[in-house]
Amino acid sequence: MLQTASVLPEAIYDELRSLIVDQTYAPGTSITESAVALRFGVARPTAKMAIERLVTEGLLRRELHQSARVPQLDAADIVDLFDNRAVIECAAVAALPAVPVDAMTAHRALLASSGSFAQNDIAFHRALVAGQPSPRLARMHALLMGEIELCIGQVQAAHLLTAAEIGAQHQGILDAITAGDPTEAARLTREHIAGSRDRLLSNQRNHHG
Repeated sequence: MLQTASVLPEAIYDELRSLIVDQTYAPGTSITESAVALRFGVARPTAKMAIERLVTEGLLRRELHQSARVPQLDAADIVDLFDNRAVIECAAVAALPAVPVDAMTAHRALLASSGSFAQNDIAFHRALVAGQPSPRLARMHALLMGEIELCIGQVQAAHLLTAAEIGAQHQGILDAITAGDPTEAARLTREHIAGSRDRLLSNQRNHHG
């Protein structure tokens, strides 16, 4: 019974995270404990555990005395997120002694995908940062990744990049790491992140400007 109780919030968290990243729950959507409990057939405290974890990671926001909502990121949020992400990820790839196994696994899965790339793209970048030697750098990256995942989901939903385009950019980064060229790996990482940022900003201007 204890094991079941510990597994359920994790499964709910994983499902909710996927629904948020793929834009099934669009920015601004309210995610209540009662709705999650009803959807998954669990008690409200179990639903609350999953929601609170998503709030902690930045995939949901909760104002005082209000239900959690999927964040709506404006242009300033996107610039701030992607610029700080670039600082961390460029430092990470420059410090990598070799390509992490998990990064290659995510890269191959992305190349084999039939259009949906967000989850594998996220896994690829997480693996690159996790593979470098500094746990503090990995913790800083984790603080940003919830909101970054929201952005990657929006890139996918709006068809701003294809899996093939992202895969080609990832391959360049991997080749530079394999060649032992940290400067080139960092440069390509910066370009890759800036490209996603700029397409996201352009799409937002087209819809709101």
